[in-house]
Amino acid sequence: MKRYIKITVPVLFIAVIAAIYFTFDMINYAKTPADVDKTEKILNVGKKESFSVTIKNLSDAGIIKDPIKFRLLALVKRYDTKIKAGEYALSSSMPPAVILDMMVRGKTYLHKITILEGYNLRQIASVVSAAGFGTEKDFLIKTADFSFISKHGINAESLEGYIYPDTYYFTKDESVENIISATIDRLWSVYKPEWKARADELGFSTHQIITLASIIEKETGDKDERELVASVFFNRLKKGMRLETDPTVIYGIKNFDGNITRKHLAAKNPYNTYKIDGLPPGPIASPGCDSIKATLYPAETSYLFFVSKNNGTHHFSANLREHNRAVNKYQRNRDKESIPEVSSETGNGLSLKKNN
Repeated sequence: MKRYIKITVPVLFIAVIAAIYFTFDMINYAKTPADVDKTEKILNVGKKESFSVTIKNLSDAGIIKDPIKFRLLALVKRYDTKIKAGEYALSSSMPPAVILDMMVRGKTYLHKITILEGYNLRQIASVVSAAGFGTEKDFLIKTADFSFISKHGINAESLEGYIYPDTYYFTKDESVENIISATIDRLWSVYKPEWKARADELGFSTHQIITLASIIEKETGDKDERELVASVFFNRLKKGMRLETDPTVIYGIKNFDGNITRKHLAAKNPYNTYKIDGLPPGPIASPGCDSIKATLYPAETSYLFFVSKNNGTHHFSANLREHNRAVNKYQRNRDKESIPEVSSETGNGLSLKKNN
C-alpha cells in the first residue's frame, strides 16, 4: 500500500503541474494574437463546413498560429460545434478567443450600401448590384411589384422616392427584397406621425409630399434654401401656375444627354411640368429628411421664380420682371437653344439650370 502511495503521489503531482501549465498556456494562447498586423481578411465559413476546414483556412490565411491549440481552446470552451456560417472580417492582430467569440456569435462581415440623396431607382439599382446583391434588373422588377409595394402601405405604381437615402449594412446572403424593405422601413422611421398630420393640414397626401420633396431635392443641394424652393412651388400651386421645373422634365426623358432644349419642354409626358398642371404622378428621386421637412414646412414668401446663380445657390424673385433681370444676370452666357424664353407670368424658365 505504501509503495502504491509512493508511486501515486508523484504521478498526481506531475498531473497537477501539467494541468496548471496547460491552463495557463491556454489562457495565454487565447489572449495572444498571431501577429500585430491589423489588415482584415475576409474568411468565409460555409454552412456545412467542418471545424477542421475552418481551422485550416484560418491558419492558411495567417489569422491564427498553432491550429492544435486553437482546436483545444474551442473544445475547452465547447465552441467547436457552435461556429456560425458566414463571412468574417478577421485579422492576425485579433486574439484567438476574440476570433472564436465572433464566429460563435455570428458577428459576420457586413457589406456597406450607401444611397445618396437625389438618386432615382435606376441609380440605386446600380449601387445595390455593385455591392454584390443581385442584378439591377432584380431590383427594378421588385420595386415595380404591386403586391410588394402594397405590402409596405404605399399607394404608387413604383417605389420611386420611397427608398430612403442612407448608409446600410447587410450580410452577403441578404435578399434584394429584404434590402428594399429595410430602406422603406427607414423612411417610415424618419417620416414622423406629426409629419403625416402636417401633410393632412396642407391638404396633401404622403405620396404628394414625397413627390414634391423629390423635386426640391433635385432642384437644390443647398440645405439652407430648400424651404425657399418649397415656398416657390407652393405659391405657384396656389396661384394655379405650372411648376415648370427642369428635374421633372429630365426624369421624363429617355436617355437624357444633359441638355434641356425647347423640344424637351414642348414634349407631352406626365412628368413635363411645363405642360401639365400640378404635380407629376410620382416622385422623381429619393428625397432626404431635409427636403421632406422643407416640403412640410416651407418658408413664408411671395417668391414665384428662382434661377441658378451657378454657384450652387439660387436667386429668388416675386415677379416676372425681377426674374428676367436675374436670368439676364446669371444666365446670359448659356446656349440660347437650351434656354426657354420667359414671356408671361406662367411662362417657361422657373429654374433655368442643368440638373444631374
